[in-house]
Amino acid sequence: MQQLHTPHVVVVMGVAGTGKTTIGPLLAARLGVPYAEGDDFHPPANIAKMTAGTPLTDEDRWPWLDAIGGWAHGRAGLGGVVSSSALKRSYRDRLRAAAPGVVFVHLTGSRELIEDRMSHRQGHFMPTALLDSQFATLQPLQPDEAGVAVDVSGTPEEITARAADALKDLPEPVR
Repeated sequence: MQQLHTPHVVVVMGVAGTGKTTIGPLLAARLGVPYAEGDDFHPPANIAKMTAGTPLTDEDRWPWLDAIGGWAHGRAGLGGVVSSSALKRSYRDRLRAAAPGVVFVHLTGSRELIEDRMSHRQGHFMPTALLDSQFATLQPLQPDEAGVAVDVSGTPEEITARAADALKDLPEPVR
C-alpha cells in the first residue's frame, strides 16, 4: 500500500520584525495550505501589554500558545502555516505537545536589519523598544527540534523560496 504524503504544519517563528506575517502567507500559498496569523490568537490583554511596551510573561503566553497549538493540531495531516514567535524551547515544546508533528521555520537576521524593518512598519502593535527583550528571550532551534533556520536578508520572495527549499530537506509527514 502506498503511503500518502501530506504537507507539514509549519510554525514560522522568530523575533518581532523578522517577517513572520509577510513570509507566513507567502509560504502557505507556495505550499498550497491555509495560513493563520499568530497575533490573532492573542487575547486582548496581551495586545494591550505589548502596545504599552510591556513584555509578556510566560503566564501571558500559555493561553496564546495553547490556541496556536490547537489550530496546528486541527491541521495535522492536512498542512498549514501559522506564525508564532516561539522564542523559547519551552514554548515550542508546548506547541509540539498539542501538535506533535509541527516543524519550525526560524526566521533569522541581524538585530540591525530587523530593527530597521520594524522602524518602517505601519500599524503594528509591537514597538521597537521590545526588540532587545525579544533577542534576550530567543533560544534558537536545537538539533533535536524539527525545523530549519532561514536568513531574512533579501526580498520576501527570496526568503520564502529559501524556506520552501529548506523544508524539502525535512522528512515528510506521513499519514
